[in-house]
Amino acid sequence: MAHLERLRQFIAEFTTLAATHGRDEAAMLDRGAALLGALVAHDDWLPDEATVPDPVYYRQYLLHCDPLERFSVVSFVWGPGQRTPVHDHCTWGMVGMLRGAERCRRFARPAPGAPLQVAGEYRLEPGAVDRLSPTEGDIHEVSNALDDRVSISVHVYGANIGAVSRHVYDPATGEEKPFVSGYSSAQVPNLWDRSAEVRATLAR
Repeated sequence: MAHLERLRQFIAEFTTLAATHGRDEAAMLDRGAALLGALVAHDDWLPDEATVPDPVYYRQYLLHCDPLERFSVVSFVWGPGQRTPVHDHCTWGMVGMLRGAERCRRFARPAPGAPLQVAGEYRLEPGAVDRLSPTEGDIHEVSNALDDRVSISVHVYGANIGAVSRHVYDPATGEEKPFVSGYSSAQVPNLWDRSAEVRATLAR
């Protein structure tokens, strides 16, 4: 049984953060990364239905979307060798590595008609948190760094990311095309049914 209270507490704390600092991107990234780091320090809370890989494509499961769409929380599930296209986000974001490992390649924003230039490449291990901001450059490609098993990361974005119109890029030409990612999940986890916990207090 997943320890959903960890995710429930994270969402409560992030909602408070969004209410007090939602217009301050730097504060959201700094304080939000600390909250996300504390969450991914434990690998006992993610519901099983949000860990299922696809044999061909990576999956993006919605765990929570703020009612005002100030932020969303998503689990990314990568089968061996799977990767994203080169893409951007059009909002701030952060990536917390939960299980396995990811490889990230960042790109500089291209000049018109010019190929993309790699601006950095690194690997994320469990417990690590990466940050993304359009103001600093948020074009990247992410892949499972492992060829023999699934990797899972938890992402937080400053919008309902599955409904944001973003861009994918052709690295050879720099050409961009619009895309909307959507979500792989048909439903979100039920985090708010605490009836069993309350009933347990009545039995004492």
